[in-house]
Amino acid sequence: MARAFDDTTRRNIAELCATFVRQPLREPAPMLKRAAVAIALTEDDGGESTAFLLTRRAASLRAHRAQWALPGGRCDAGETQAESALRELHEELGVRAEASDVLGLLDDYPTRSGYLITPVVVWVPASAAIVPNPDEVASVHHIALDDIEAEDAFSFTMIPESTRRVIRFRHAGQHIHAPTAALIYQFREVLAGRDTRVAELEQPVFAWK
Repeated sequence: MARAFDDTTRRNIAELCATFVRQPLREPAPMLKRAAVAIALTEDDGGESTAFLLTRRAASLRAHRAQWALPGGRCDAGETQAESALRELHEELGVRAEASDVLGLLDDYPTRSGYLITPVVVWVPASAAIVPNPDEVASVHHIALDDIEAEDAFSFTMIPESTRRVIRFRHAGQHIHAPTAALIYQFREVLAGRDTRVAELEQPVFAWK
C-alpha cells in the first residue's frame, strides 16, 4: 500500500514513532563515539508516495568510501542526536529541516567500527531542495516505503567470522548491509507497529573498520 506524502502520512508515522519504546543496550558502550543518521522522509521520484533518502558515499572519503549510507555522521560536542542528524542532513544534502520536523528516534546501533548510531526519523518539508555535497555524496536515491515493506526486501546470511546473522537489504540489484540495512529494517518494523530489535544484527567484515 503506497503511503501518500501528505499530512495524514506524517501524523501516522509520528504516532508510530511515539508508540515505539527505545531500548537501551544490554551493555554500556562508553568507548563508542556518538553518531546520528537521518531517516529523511520525502516524496518519491514520481511525487506520488513517501520515500526516504539513501546516499552513496563519495569515493574520496577516508572511511567507508563508496558505501551506501543514510545521511549522518558523528555528533559534535554538546549536540543532541536529533540536532546532529539535522545538521548532517543539511551538510550532506543541503536539506533544511527543523526540530519540529523530527518524528522520533529509533534504537541505538553499535557498529564494529566504534560508533553508536542513533537513527532520527525526519519529515522533510515538501519545499526543501536536495543539493548533494559532492565532497561527501556520490549519489542520492529515493527509496519508496513500499520497497522496504515488501516481504522479500530483506534477507539474512551467516559469515565465518561471527555467530550473529548478517542482514541485507536488496536495492538496485545490490545488497546493502548493516549498519544501514539494520536501521532501515527497524524502521520498516516500526511502520508495521512492531518493536523489533536490531542491535545484534551483524555487519559484513568490510564494514568492521
